[in-house]
Amino acid sequence: MTVSAVEAQIAEWRGFVARDSVLAADEVEELEAHLREQIAELEAAGLAADEAFLVAVKRMGSIDAVSREFAREHSGRLWKQLVLAGGAPATRTSNGMVAALAFAVAAAVSVLLARLATGFPEEESTWLVRNAGLLVLPFLAGFFAYRRRLPARRWLVAAVPFVLAAGVVNLYPFDAGGSTELLVAAHLPVVLWFALAHPYTGGDLRSHERRMDFVRFTGEWFIYYVLLALGGGVLMGLTSLILEPMGADVAERIIEWVVPSGAAGAVVVAAWLVESKQRVVENMAPVLTMVFTPLFAVMLAGAAIVYVATGIMGDFDRELLGAFDALLVVVLGLVLYGLSAREPAAPPGWMDRIQLVAVACALVLDGMVLASMLARIGELGFTPNRAAALGLNLVLLVNLAGAAWLSARFLTAGAGVNRLERWQTGYLPVFAVWAAAVVVVLPPLFAFA
Repeated sequence: MTVSAVEAQIAEWRGFVARDSVLAADEVEELEAHLREQIAELEAAGLAADEAFLVAVKRMGSIDAVSREFAREHSGRLWKQLVLAGGAPATRTSNGMVAALAFAVAAAVSVLLARLATGFPEEESTWLVRNAGLLVLPFLAGFFAYRRRLPARRWLVAAVPFVLAAGVVNLYPFDAGGSTELLVAAHLPVVLWFALAHPYTGGDLRSHERRMDFVRFTGEWFIYYVLLALGGGVLMGLTSLILEPMGADVAERIIEWVVPSGAAGAVVVAAWLVESKQRVVENMAPVLTMVFTPLFAVMLAGAAIVYVATGIMGDFDRELLGAFDALLVVVLGLVLYGLSAREPAAPPGWMDRIQLVAVACALVLDGMVLASMLARIGELGFTPNRAAALGLNLVLLVNLAGAAWLSARFLTAGAGVNRLERWQTGYLPVFAVWAAAVVVVLPPLFAFA
């Protein structure tokens, strides 16, 4: 086993302990330091790196219930036998449900109060749209900070991005309903989501493995949120049918009052489900990746062939360019999620080849979109939307090119998948910086129009 493989296993253990225990971040770090000491001592005594890791995990499992559960959930691996031998059943002190419900209710009430303060139900202010992320995501950050038992100093660090964002979006003199305000409304939640990485990782942002954990969490959170939204849609539909005899307005009023606050609370509930129902999602993630990656690869390849063969890329209009941007972001998310669900030590397989096809086709399409976009800018000039779209496509182009190159190296030259993972996790701040630039820089550049 290579050093990087052992580091990946240590990161996996650390992520599990941090996610599933009530230990504070500094306590997790202390446990990890103890684990590393054990590994070093065992290697000095003559054990191979993998043997040292397994024995060290066994010793950790004898003193820490969560470590023992980590081994229990990773059935099929050797350390399961090592750790479970003679171990008592794991006990859990808390799964965080009460805390999650408290933060979810706080987010829901925050949205409700903000709507009432801005004149709901008579009117819906654009201020609400611009501040939507600030009304919800701080509560999710608070939930993570509470679950990771961050010290006060890290709570303050976690709060800084939200305070700065609140200042920027509320002090700028936006034209109501203007392009820059809508761009800020669309990009601010992205910026704040990246800010969540700090409390989620317990402040350990320098760790490539912890950043990959955050990528994995994001994908799993999205799955749970969609499931909750579908369930909520069914509930609202049945509620409308049941209340129909009382008048159509009754059901509509209830939906108007309940849905926005419910959607806000579901953000925290979905995060709690990811944290507490990890085993279910771990089973779903590889399946979803295997189903949708080939489908998207086929769709991308077909689109690239048709557009190249027909040469109709000059006919891209604004809506089609927007649709391509959304598609490229989805492909990037799918590739990232697939990478996060991949076993680091597994050899190249057919799914890796399909992902390379998808990335290469996305790269071709992104080049077409960029060419069409530059032509429109040359003809019509810059606008806030065109500037934001151009920047996003350039950021995507660099990311896709790097991912395609490293994927090809992984498949053909036997280079480790670790380099591809590090490229993707190392590139995440670029996306965050670009989204922040759209929020902070573009509005004054275009006179807040």
